[in-house]
Amino acid sequence: LAVCTLGSSTDEQRVDSLNGDVTKQFMLHYNFPPFCVGEVKPVRLSRREIGHGALAEKSLRPVLPAQDSFPFTIRVVSETLESNGSSSMAAVCGGCLSLMDAGVPISAPVAGVAMGLIKEGDQFVVLTDILGDEDAMGDMDFKVAGTAEGVTGIQMDIKVEGLSTDIMRAAMRQAHEGRLHILGEMAKVLAGPRAELSQYAPQHAEIYVNPDIIRLIIGPGGKNIKAITTATGSAVDIDDSGKISIFAPTAEALAKTTEMLKYYDQRPDLGKNYTAKVRKILEIGAIVEVLPNVEALVHVSQLDVKRVDKVEDVARLGEEMTVKVIEINGDRIRASRRAVLLEEQGHPWSPEDTARPAPRPRGDRGDRGDRGDRGDRGDRGDRGDRGDRGDRGDRRGGRGRGRGDSHR
Repeated sequence: LAVCTLGSSTDEQRVDSLNGDVTKQFMLHYNFPPFCVGEVKPVRLSRREIGHGALAEKSLRPVLPAQDSFPFTIRVVSETLESNGSSSMAAVCGGCLSLMDAGVPISAPVAGVAMGLIKEGDQFVVLTDILGDEDAMGDMDFKVAGTAEGVTGIQMDIKVEGLSTDIMRAAMRQAHEGRLHILGEMAKVLAGPRAELSQYAPQHAEIYVNPDIIRLIIGPGGKNIKAITTATGSAVDIDDSGKISIFAPTAEALAKTTEMLKYYDQRPDLGKNYTAKVRKILEIGAIVEVLPNVEALVHVSQLDVKRVDKVEDVARLGEEMTVKVIEINGDRIRASRRAVLLEEQGHPWSPEDTARPAPRPRGDRGDRGDRGDRGDRGDRGDRGDRGDRGDRGDRRGGRGRGRGDSHR
């Protein structure tokens, strides 16, 4: 029984090796419970299981897709339910079928077969697909796995002093014939990888954001990214370059996760309304945050449809207001609450309105009454030639006094 499970990049196995920490994208776990051979023993991991699992894993690894084109973590678990032959080669065949059934785009199907040997003097017989007794009483256990084109894994145990070239040629030839036969039987069930991933596999997508906003996506202490993964059940892997890998349980969760992440990497659209938070109060207006890390100025003349004497009368620090983006000039953005209020009154806004400054209402000046007849101011006449007024000196010292004049 072979089961293939696909996970996100965060599910990779971390191995503390002699060469340092390494990760494994592909894992094959081989289990050989005692009941498969009719025995009752404690169920615990053995060196035999580790070795057989490593052989099956290395036999399948060459046909797996590159991580760049298939970023999923792959785990195959092979459960031996009954054994009277090579269960490790059965793990290769079953593991290959499970990979193809899951939609993993392997380059070619892989099968394996165990070859045996009976040798007496110079005479020998190579056995194909040996049983348990042939393994126990024979002189060789030679496991060969591969595709129709070549070998991907071998492992040999022998009980004789050595093998001749003729024996090896015969063993490899028969192993190739046996492998082709098994591949043919496998093809009757599933000839190649399914065109699409299993419906139970995680949904995957990659998006790219400005690296400068990664800190906003993560948030203080990881607050923002934790909120996203908790709300959607998705796994998110963020690279310093701005590449974000998303693994979601469903297509709906993938779309929601993508939307929540892109919220932090938006630019405002001209003429669009936003619910903004007041970040700063200035004498000329209010600074509001229309999008994460995107601020706009709401001029005092754009705060209301009526005259606003003090910005604090309309905008208070930390409060939210609905504003319309009315101008984008590089990184300088202007917004208007007045335009939103006018729209609610049936006066739609257009970009041309930005070119015309908002009129400042003059208020009700009341009835100024009858100011009466101010009379005829008459002809003020010709004021004539005022003549030469002379040198008036420096007038800063007083009328009629020059700078040098002094009176004590």
